[in-house]
Formats: sequence, C-alpha cells, structure tokens
Amino acid sequence: MKVRIQTRAVRLALAASAIVAGSIAVAGPAVAVATPAEACGSNYYEIDHHDIPGARIHLLYNGSVDCVVTTQNNPGTAVDMYAQIAKQNADGSFTNYITDQGKFAYYAGPVRVTAPGVCIDWGGMMTSGGVANVWFSGASHCG
Repeated sequence: MKVRIQTRAVRLALAASAIVAGSIAVAGPAVAVATPAEACGSNYYEIDHHDIPGARIHLLYNGSVDCVVTTQNNPGTAVDMYAQIAKQNADGSFTNYITDQGKFAYYAGPVRVTAPGVCIDWGGMMTSGGVANVWFSGASHCG
C-alpha cells in the first residue's frame, strides 16, 4: 500500500510539472519573421536596398510585384517607422503611395505595388535618437 501511494504521488508531481512547463512554453514572446523575403511572401528576392541610421530599407521583387520592407538594425524596441512604395503616373508624377506606418519593434511593411513598364518610387523611415531618418529612391527600377 505504501509503495502504491508513493507511485501515485510521483505521477501527480510529474503531471503537474508537465502542465507548468507547457504553460511556460506557450507564454513566450511573439517572434518576428527572420527576413524581408519572409515578410513579402514566397518567391520574393531582394533587388535593392538602402541604409539609413538605425534601419535598412529593402526592395524585393517576385517577377511581377515590387515589395518594400524597412527593418531595424537592432530590433526589439517599438519606434516610429514606415515602408512606402508608389508606381509612376502617366504624367510622370508619384501620388498614390502605399504605406505601412506606425510604431514597430522589428519592421514596417510589407507594402506592394504592381508596376509593369513604369518606374517606382520606394523608401522608408525610422526614428533614431529622436530624428526621423527618411529616404526615397525617386524614379527607379523602371520597366
């Protein structure tokens, strides 16, 4: 009888430990995607990038759609960021920007545009040290 009680106590202790361990594993922080290509989706590859203080702005392409992601160099703290892209209008201007803007701990974007036969203007921003660091390509990657 004594052995049976000890065995039951050990089983209960192991079950309780498993429940606690499982709940701890579930409570971990969310993990961001590892690469800009993962943010844009399958079959995207980087065709250009530009560095600004604290971040890198990535331009990716999948054969028909351009995608922009702005990534922090030292991720983990939410700061003001954006990723932005537009295709050129018939008159040569850029007016219809697609933007993902907010406070992000890892990256802003993805933003996408389909622009066959025309130029795009792509860029991004990250606030670093109280300064908004902004860059835009101007008309580029035409065709």
